[in-house]
Amino acid sequence: ELFEKKNYELRIAGGAVRDLLSGVTPQDIDFATTATPAEMKEMFTSAGVRLINNKGEKHGTITARLQEQNFEITTLRIDVVTDGRHAEVEFTTDWQKDAERRDLTVNSMFLGLDGTLYDFFNGYEDLKSKKIRFVGKASERIQEDYLRILRYFRFYGRIAEEPGDHEPSTMQAIKENAKGLAGISGERIWVELKKILLGNHVDHLVQLMYELDIAQYIGLPPDGNLEEFSRVAKHIQALSPKPMTVLTALFKAKDDVTNLDLRLKISKEEKNLGLFLVKHRQELTKAVGPEPLRPYQDFLMDSREANTNSKIFELLKYQGEEQLLKEMQEWTVPSFPVSGHDLRKMGVSSGKEIGAALQQLRDEWKKSGYHMDKEELLSCLKK
Repeated sequence: ELFEKKNYELRIAGGAVRDLLSGVTPQDIDFATTATPAEMKEMFTSAGVRLINNKGEKHGTITARLQEQNFEITTLRIDVVTDGRHAEVEFTTDWQKDAERRDLTVNSMFLGLDGTLYDFFNGYEDLKSKKIRFVGKASERIQEDYLRILRYFRFYGRIAEEPGDHEPSTMQAIKENAKGLAGISGERIWVELKKILLGNHVDHLVQLMYELDIAQYIGLPPDGNLEEFSRVAKHIQALSPKPMTVLTALFKAKDDVTNLDLRLKISKEEKNLGLFLVKHRQELTKAVGPEPLRPYQDFLMDSREANTNSKIFELLKYQGEEQLLKEMQEWTVPSFPVSGHDLRKMGVSSGKEIGAALQQLRDEWKKSGYHMDKEELLSCLKK
């Protein structure tokens, strides 16, 4: 109503339009308008609407807070200068010019609040036929911001029906511009890469990263283990893995994790998970016999580290052990029933002897599959 009163046009933009047309509820809704930031500020302030200061203003974005929700509204703009990472912008009132500077056709549509779709580049057709295409010339879009190479992969994994349905000219443009990714910050790359790892066609897309010469610029090992990656990718998607669990399949040694961390600045937790999987994926496997979970349970009981159980869940996903994963998630870690206090009551007095006796009893308890209770354990000791 505020925008209408002032005769400024206001439309929903980009990703939210794509989601609405795909029948998905958008996570967040961005708006585009013909009003400039200064005009919006004046309009909102005089209407008593609170503005959130989040430094987006020089790019043309104003954030208004209404009914406990933040709304981002961005002035239509043209990129004047781009250096492959960020752009200097100039405001416009031309909707098509704004659509031209967006990355992919499916992300370049606007939706009027009356339900009119404004689609300058056949984005709706592409969405219906599940095609991922750059707006205009692929190489130009990529050179404006090299991260768009990874955004192409991300949306391909989200929207495309089949692996391998790419336009040859797009593949060519990506290959020719791959090394532009070397100049993009690790944090921005990691955000995109994580989404790719959890999307569809992940095996196909990672193989492409190697074919198109992208891998080396984004921290992946030059000789990644693509066979292992294919094997792991087949079953893991259904088990809701962490991105790092999927990615570790490429790694042959712990240096691969360290190099990834140097390039992408992954979190400490992600790094530790990668190192854990590389170290234990071969030897920490299920037991043959009636208690397949025992090795995992024993490992957990012996571990002195935090978060070991969540790392073991990820290891089971990596190994494709869906049934064991369910059982392990339902298993509660039993607590050791004997304390030093119990031993003192039985007349063991020196600290050294207590320590040794407790260790012996822990071993017995472990052998029993953690089933022996206090009485049984103490009678062992008497023997």
